[in-house]
Amino acid sequence: MRKNKVLLIGWDAADWKIIGPLLAKGQMPALKKIIDNGVYGNMSTMNPPYSPMLWSSVATGKTPDKHGVLGFIEVTSNLNGIRPVTVNSRKTRALWNIFHNQGLKSNVVGWWPSFPAEPINGNIVSDVFQKVKKDPKAKNPIRKGTVYPESLLREINDLRMFPFEITKEHILPFIPLAEHIDQDKDKGLQTFAKIMAENVSVHAAATNLLRTTEWDFTAIYYDLIDHFCHAFMKYHPPKQNFIAEDAFQIYKDTIKGAYRFQDMMLERTLDLIDNQTTVIVMSDHGFESGYKRISKMPKYPAAPALEHRQFGIFAAYGPNIKKNEKIFGLGLIDVAPTILNIFNLPIGKDMDGKPALDIFIKPNNPKYIDSWDALNGDFGEHKNNENEEDILSDAETMKQLIELGYIDKPDQKIENAVLKTSCDLKHNLARVYLGIKNYNKAKRILLELINEEYPIYTSKDVEKFEKGAPNPMDIKKGDSVIDLIPFYMDLLSISFAEKDFEKAEFYLNELKVRDKKFEINTCFAESKILLNKGKINEALKLLEAAKNKKPNSELWYQIGKIYRRLSNFNEAKIAFEKALSFEVDRAKFHQALAETLIRLEHFEEAAEHAFSAIELVKYYPEAHYTLGEALEKLGDLDNAKLAYQTASSLKPKTYHKAEIALQNIEEKQTEKKDKALFKYRENQIVVVSGLPRSGTSLMMQMLNNGGLNVLTDKNRKPDQSNPKGYFEFDPAMSLHKDNLWLEKAQNKCVKIVAPLLKFLDPKYRYKVIFMNRDLNEVVKSQQIMLGKNPENLPVHLFQAYQKHLNQVEVWKEKEPNVELIYLDYKDVINLPEKSIKKVVDFVGLDLDQEKMIGSIDKSLYRNKS
Repeated sequence: MRKNKVLLIGWDAADWKIIGPLLAKGQMPALKKIIDNGVYGNMSTMNPPYSPMLWSSVATGKTPDKHGVLGFIEVTSNLNGIRPVTVNSRKTRALWNIFHNQGLKSNVVGWWPSFPAEPINGNIVSDVFQKVKKDPKAKNPIRKGTVYPESLLREINDLRMFPFEITKEHILPFIPLAEHIDQDKDKGLQTFAKIMAENVSVHAAATNLLRTTEWDFTAIYYDLIDHFCHAFMKYHPPKQNFIAEDAFQIYKDTIKGAYRFQDMMLERTLDLIDNQTTVIVMSDHGFESGYKRISKMPKYPAAPALEHRQFGIFAAYGPNIKKNEKIFGLGLIDVAPTILNIFNLPIGKDMDGKPALDIFIKPNNPKYIDSWDALNGDFGEHKNNENEEDILSDAETMKQLIELGYIDKPDQKIENAVLKTSCDLKHNLARVYLGIKNYNKAKRILLELINEEYPIYTSKDVEKFEKGAPNPMDIKKGDSVIDLIPFYMDLLSISFAEKDFEKAEFYLNELKVRDKKFEINTCFAESKILLNKGKINEALKLLEAAKNKKPNSELWYQIGKIYRRLSNFNEAKIAFEKALSFEVDRAKFHQALAETLIRLEHFEEAAEHAFSAIELVKYYPEAHYTLGEALEKLGDLDNAKLAYQTASSLKPKTYHKAEIALQNIEEKQTEKKDKALFKYRENQIVVVSGLPRSGTSLMMQMLNNGGLNVLTDKNRKPDQSNPKGYFEFDPAMSLHKDNLWLEKAQNKCVKIVAPLLKFLDPKYRYKVIFMNRDLNEVVKSQQIMLGKNPENLPVHLFQAYQKHLNQVEVWKEKEPNVELIYLDYKDVINLPEKSIKKVVDFVGLDLDQEKMIGSIDKSLYRNKS
């Protein structure tokens, strides 16, 4: 046997939430053996979580926009039919193609999609091998292209299991009360038999190849857990309100049985390999087993994928794998580069994933190649779409996809079916772009889909197709057969991501008008639009009402974000903790709680939650930054520095906050100062801030007379309230809409009111001189300026201003690029020398202090408490 072999086993939809209790009870010993002797952790999925797309990403290391597999079905190349997705949709080379070129032998069994089987160095038993008819009288010949080489058929022809071969001995360990099922009404046993037979067939073919062939790489895919979950998860404990008690008692142990049977198959597989083999067991996503289980599936393309969870599983052991160690942050696209690294083969630079080097005791130094697709040579591929199949040729696979709810029953008019499939594939591609945050490409596709006219075809239209099979998009008559609601939903999401709230409101209104089939929950969208309009309390009230009706993790998370925005950190903490009580493995919930805990000065707990977020999503720059902030507050400067460096390296663009935080750490370590105050910084921006009528104009005048360049357009002329001028700059009033002008403020001084400070661009360093003044004086001065009764001081203004002052204190603590001093207006008037000395030292420039003192006119201090 050759050394350096890899066995990759795919368990579709396997989830640690179900596996954990079974491991604890000793009921999955084979997987436990791998965990105890290797590494394990979460495997994050991708958007949309459709299995053929995801398993193609596992095999290629690329996102679906690159590999080309975009759904469960595809349009035939002649555009006159549809069929279950085939390997011909894949536009890039998989691992077994690369190994073929490099002289390595591969076995591939059941991989989705792998039909028609590619002519590789090794053996392929494609994903249609196990698909058989339920009728025991029907013939089930193995179709051409199902296996490669064809000679393999002689060995495995009799290894298929048929649903009618399933006996009570097979059923009762899973469904002990099966005899109570009324099979005329309940088709559960038929579903069970089909899933069980298909996966036994896959296992039989896989173990046969492991036993009888020489190989370097073997990949086996099982859909047993995924299909069991779609069929029976609704019965899994705890009992859901929408499930009848008798049905619950019959099926409640089925999911547990599926996992245990999958582990039994794993145990047999491990018996057939040697100790030089690296074994990887993984899933493409998890499956909802808690409160998020769906009682009534919405009428939405591939709606069953809504039951998929963000994280699947990853476990590996072998001669160079670390022992009993948890790993973090793996994604599906990392699997192929990692396996290439095991074989010491170069990784394509066009691959989106990275090798998981931290799973190895002694990792190979990664080597790279521009692209495996760019190389000439034999890669064991089909030429010119060989084995092109007839329209709807794989009836059994189509039927199963329909039964699972992944696709609707195709329209009887083939033309309509082609059109719907074309739109679904385009939509899936848009969702892929949305998932990788390429919003421009996603928008372009979605808008094209919306702007098309989708007809119901007439007999005359059909005649047109029969004569020349034109592109169905060219026909522009009749009523639409395509529901546009999903496209508008994605455009709404993109609008929020791009903070284009005007478009978001437009798309939300479109959804409300078009929402005839779906019950779309719009409370999140409405609350975000309200927040953008400054109607914070209305947004909070809307979410609180929704939470009281049907609480869930996302509602609590959004409520927490509003409380944090209001600087009500105690309530924000409670809300984020509630969100985590629903879903403990959501990275963004841990990150939000960590940020909040820092504001509450609970630094150790903040570090723990930031680290939890990183465990779940390794490449999460904001979480690394928050971890750095918590560690810095705890005085662990070395590890804080590492966290900031990691945060900075993960951002595709410069992460200014992290870069500046790193500089601050280095200054602390060398100068032993906290945010070295008395130091001039090149290109610094001096900001004079405070509440209106708190002395900001006076300070601007003093700095101007002292020799500091002041950024002002002088558009606001002096008046009775401010006879020496306001020193304002009009763009500063719209800082919340546009802060690009700040580049002009470098090495100058600009006036910015307190509520707008949070909109400063993080790329610059700021020295903020914040003017404090007795709130009674501030409000009284404003009343006089507005021509109102100065004795009538509105209480709500006092409360609002106090809130602003509190928020400034929180803001300056969390911004590494901000240094801030407070000056009391009364002290500047009465003790100018001391105040000016403080300002000069703070700014770090040699200003003319005499002229600054000369700027003060005590007679203008008119509204005293």
